[in-house]
Amino acid sequence: MTAEQQNGEEQRRNRELSGYRNMLSRVLNALERVEHRTAEALEKALEAAKEKAVELGELTREEADRIGEYVRRDLRDLAHYLQREESDLAGWLRVDLGLIEAEILDFFSKAVDTSRIELAQWQQGPLPVIYRTGEITPPGTLRCLSCGEELHFSRPAHIPPCPKCHGTEFVRVYDEEREDETTQGSGQD
Repeated sequence: MTAEQQNGEEQRRNRELSGYRNMLSRVLNALERVEHRTAEALEKALEAAKEKAVELGELTREEADRIGEYVRRDLRDLAHYLQREESDLAGWLRVDLGLIEAEILDFFSKAVDTSRIELAQWQQGPLPVIYRTGEITPPGTLRCLSCGEELHFSRPAHIPPCPKCHGTEFVRVYDEEREDETTQGSGQD
């Protein structure tokens, strides 16, 4: 890959990460303004956020659709997790909250408040949620389905292949599921 291609790839990845943050922010802000926070309201907010990202030139249509799926996946996964007794944001993120960028922590804190209202409608889709290399993940810990290696993210990032086995599929690890404190992954993007 030439230096120009690498620069273009880095710009695309940064644009996607920025698009993820912006889309998440728009969805959560829209949900704060509606009286009934239903699955339908979430879908409308997500569609509006995707349209806005394309309209402003932040993302292409294809990128907006893909990143919209990541936002939907993450909010549904969070909503499902929060239905567990005494579950909280810290358990879902599984990182020291002090290490997370204030803006991202605020987004997901709003999501907790929003998603507690009508959780049953939001938890559509298969579980466990599978995260794949190249997708964007929010802060937290992912475990490789091939070898069990854990990757730790303190901010939204593109998911790399597993550093241990080069696996490409992961599941989110929650506090109560943590089995091995000794493995460390990369949270850098």
